[in-house]
Amino acid sequence: MALFLISYLAGALTIVSPCILPVLPFVFARADQPFLHSTLPLLAGMAATFISVATLAAVGGGWAVQANEIGRYAALAVLAISAITLLSPRAASWLTRPVVAIGNRLSQLPSLKRKSIGGAFLFGASVGLVWTPCAGPTLGLLLTGAVLNGVNIKTTFFLCAYAAGAATSLALAMLAGDQVMAAMKGSLPLGSNIRRALGVAALAGVAAIALGLDTGLLARISSSTTTSIEQTLLSKFSANATPSGQLQSFKIPVTTGIDVDATPYRSNLPDLGRAPDFGGAVTWLNSEPLSADQLRGKVVLVNFWTYSCINCIRTLPYVRAWADKYKDQGLVTIGVHAPEFAFEKRIENVQQSIKRFEIGYPIAVDNNFKIWRAFSNSYWPAQYFIDARGHIRHQHFGEGDTAQSERVIQDLLAEATGSRIADDGVVAPAAKGAQAAADLDHIASDETYLGYAKSTGFASPEGVIPDRPAEYTVMNPRLNRWGLAGLWTVGSEGAVVNRAGGTVKYRFKARDLHLVFGPGSAQQPIRFRVTIDGVPPGADHGADIDAGGNGTASQIRLYQLVRQADGVRDRTFEIQFFDPSAEIYAFTFG
Repeated sequence: MALFLISYLAGALTIVSPCILPVLPFVFARADQPFLHSTLPLLAGMAATFISVATLAAVGGGWAVQANEIGRYAALAVLAISAITLLSPRAASWLTRPVVAIGNRLSQLPSLKRKSIGGAFLFGASVGLVWTPCAGPTLGLLLTGAVLNGVNIKTTFFLCAYAAGAATSLALAMLAGDQVMAAMKGSLPLGSNIRRALGVAALAGVAAIALGLDTGLLARISSSTTTSIEQTLLSKFSANATPSGQLQSFKIPVTTGIDVDATPYRSNLPDLGRAPDFGGAVTWLNSEPLSADQLRGKVVLVNFWTYSCINCIRTLPYVRAWADKYKDQGLVTIGVHAPEFAFEKRIENVQQSIKRFEIGYPIAVDNNFKIWRAFSNSYWPAQYFIDARGHIRHQHFGEGDTAQSERVIQDLLAEATGSRIADDGVVAPAAKGAQAAADLDHIASDETYLGYAKSTGFASPEGVIPDRPAEYTVMNPRLNRWGLAGLWTVGSEGAVVNRAGGTVKYRFKARDLHLVFGPGSAQQPIRFRVTIDGVPPGADHGADIDAGGNGTASQIRLYQLVRQADGVRDRTFEIQFFDPSAEIYAFTFG
């Protein structure tokens, strides 16, 4: 219920988002027309288009984005004609003559046929095609959730809530606009002038949309954007609710094990319900498949992770240390690898990462997110602490609180054995490279995805050209902006360099900079060079390059490319690829 409310409120906030400005003239052009016959169908058309396009994006990915681009061009043509009819009654009469002749009222321009419900709906559908990109973090959350948890009827309901919120705010604005226009018309004979002014504004809106200003420049005006408001809503609700609903309870047959009720010690940790089984893994690494029955009588730590996630990587030293320290006292540690990117579904990539991170405990490869959904999980990383009876007693999401998590392990082991363990200290692993703890006090740059599905901060003046090779340029991006130079193909998840010499620039502020990238379909090692502020990194080089900035990528994974050795300040990072087919996915910082 909380996410439905968040979606509705976020939709309502689009009325104050700058990127919606270009479509407002088309909406307000009907402010003085009957609500039921004009305004309501128009808003319904906008909502229907938004829901359809967003749902297709969740199901179909890149092809849906391309289809929407074609639809946007058609919609721009309709809106441009509509703007012309507002400017010139003579042009309006000439343009609508063929339509009237064939009697197709549904295709008539809505700016002229005030009582055409079908025309208003179709006009709203056209506006919806150009309004859809205004959706912000909430839409990104919903589509990401659809990918991870499976597209279902809830996805459409969330999108409906978002569209309803936007329609509500626009309806209120139009009702207010109707009163203003009525007052103006009552005092002065300005009807035709108002109509022409709306026509000029509408043409300006068409131009802004055609030039990409609706999703580019306007979306970057921080003083007016609703992004921070939406993110605050998401954070407040998610902080007080179990992610994605309640944990599922599964009927697991009771087997002979430890009778916790008979032990002298009983933990005060809450009981969060019976843990689900681990069915659904496509394979197991480091172990034969494990089941809840086999684990009865053991304390179990379940760690959800994916190998290119920097937060997961920085958590691994603690999970490994816990597994080693407590395995002889009854702790079983299980890693559930749930991929964020398509390349993380390759079993050989996961195997190489397990070897690189020196993971010896069992790993369930959850490529289909069946275990993820069984636990109602929503995060990387996430830990679930299961007692000897098979019940979840604690859960932790994200990095940090490692001492508290280890105390939970100790508590559950004490409950299982009936006595406190001898060593009740906590581990302090000496992590290196990307596994070392982040410098959280000095991070001013956020994780940045490089595929068009979730990318932000793109600075190349050409804008993103999806799913086809294109030449890009980039000069000197501002803080937390990035761009491409050379011949690249930008896909939904990442970008591929099509010609040797392609570069990426990012202006960042953090101690560490990491980039998820590697060789593409050719599977040949990729040579690259990094510079910081135009010179080799020297002492500021990361663990995966030398002081001259040189490196080779033989696997798609997270590479640490910068670790500032002497203070943290704004820096311009640049990486140049000397071989084609390199694939880049995301920047992260530490």
